[in-house]
Amino acid sequence: MESESVKNKEILNFIEQIIGEDIRNHKNEGRVQTRFPPEPNGYLHIGHAKSMCLNFGVAEKFGGTCNLRFDDTNPEKEDVEYVDSIKEDIRWLGFDWGDREFYASDYFDRLYEFAVKLIQKGKAYVDDLSSDEIAATKGTPTEPGKESPYRNRPVEENLQLFELMKEGKFEEGDKALRAKIDMASPNMHMRDPVIYRIKKVPHHRTGNKWNIYPMYDFAHGQSDAIEQVTYSLCTLEFESHRPLYDWLIENLEIFPSRQIEFARLNITNTVLSKRKLLELVNGGYVNGWDDPRMPTISGLRRRGYTPASIRNFADRIGVAKRDGMIDVALLEFSVREDLNKTANRIMGILDPVKVVITNYPEEGEEWLDAINNPENAAAGSRKISFSREIFIERSDFMVDPPRKFFRLGPGREVRLKHAYIIACEDYKKDPATGEVTEIYCKYDPDTRSGADKTGKKVKGTLSWVSVKHALPVEVRLYDRLFSRMDPLALQEGDDFKNYINPDSLKTIQSVVEPSVQGAKPGDRFQFLRQGYFCIDPDSSGGNLIFNRTATLRDTWAKKHG
Repeated sequence: MESESVKNKEILNFIEQIIGEDIRNHKNEGRVQTRFPPEPNGYLHIGHAKSMCLNFGVAEKFGGTCNLRFDDTNPEKEDVEYVDSIKEDIRWLGFDWGDREFYASDYFDRLYEFAVKLIQKGKAYVDDLSSDEIAATKGTPTEPGKESPYRNRPVEENLQLFELMKEGKFEEGDKALRAKIDMASPNMHMRDPVIYRIKKVPHHRTGNKWNIYPMYDFAHGQSDAIEQVTYSLCTLEFESHRPLYDWLIENLEIFPSRQIEFARLNITNTVLSKRKLLELVNGGYVNGWDDPRMPTISGLRRRGYTPASIRNFADRIGVAKRDGMIDVALLEFSVREDLNKTANRIMGILDPVKVVITNYPEEGEEWLDAINNPENAAAGSRKISFSREIFIERSDFMVDPPRKFFRLGPGREVRLKHAYIIACEDYKKDPATGEVTEIYCKYDPDTRSGADKTGKKVKGTLSWVSVKHALPVEVRLYDRLFSRMDPLALQEGDDFKNYINPDSLKTIQSVVEPSVQGAKPGDRFQFLRQGYFCIDPDSSGGNLIFNRTATLRDTWAKKHG
């Protein structure tokens, strides 16, 4: 029976349409079982988040369940570190696999039995050709391959050799088990693919028990069948693998999981290849997998992205049948949209210059009210200190401003946010550099925000921080990691790393209002007129480090478009 949750909802994407039709036809008794199958050989990235949202989301929508299964068939590249990070990322995004945590390695005995069954049916054989020789005999997409001289070995000999492979009697590369399908197939994946290879490598879960390991294409579909997964949702690169997926199910006579492919996520100015991300990490181009410039979930989390922003992004881009390129600006918009509703406002001055309010008492000080978040009344308000000396943003002052510059300059008036209107009377420059070092202003005591008696209007409003209470902080200004829209659209001999944006990280010393004292790593704020920032885990001992999550608007197109 169709789940109550979708009876009155429009089915939006083609996968949901397929599942809805199957349910109406009572296929699998209306049961919906998906799985999220990461390989524990790297950290999850935003592309995995899209797949996660799809698999867990489809199961939830149709009243089904989603398994978490680690496809851990390559012990050389896998590690418990990756397993732990993947589980942390899934939980952080708000998904729960309950008691359905599985591993392909849980099924190694069953998978071995499946391989034996194929041998017994004359559908698999042990090949003595090396991997290079096998590749050489595969043919081309337009020319058939050549059969291995070992292809017609007797069943009993194949069984004996496969057992010896399992016992470690041969060295890596000596032999492999291949499915016996069709060396003339137009699909290269059907030309007697290798389904088991010798690897004398300890496994992070099974130790030294196995000397042979199943190939991904063999383990994946059979693990789906063992778990009775009804829908195996894969990205489009697995479309050509589907005939092998179905062939194995048919010849092993096991549960017929259905593989459905959808478009993988491609984002501008971003690389989503685990191999290339590992290259960036190992080459020191970034500071680890959780570098806030990385598209990994841990990197996005450290940068200040929220689970809701990532899930909303996945909803916006939808599920397509063909690959395309998504503008990274849409991801940035998603986090701005969420943080605008949830992040408290504070005043942070990235590049401070001192303003002296000459007609304010030297020892004077008053505490003004400031709203924490105009989008959230429940966020309340805070007190901020106002005194004779304040910091403003250096870019908010010009000695000779153009006509449409509505900030501070000689003879000009601006309002200080939550405070007073001030007028610039003079300034001082460093004689050596010509840089403005101090600005001198007068304030109008009758223009206090919320109690203005003058009705005076000014066009500019500036952020500021009292010098007396300013909290020094480190700010890391993160930007897009790649300057090129498609870093992987390369000519021969080119390298994607040549397009790393040299300005993807700038570290500056700044000041913020003292209300952030006591904030914890992960806390997010909007610096008024600047952007969204998150406290970095490197913060310690009262020394705060802020990562820029996003600017208030998309400034990249203006600078680089």
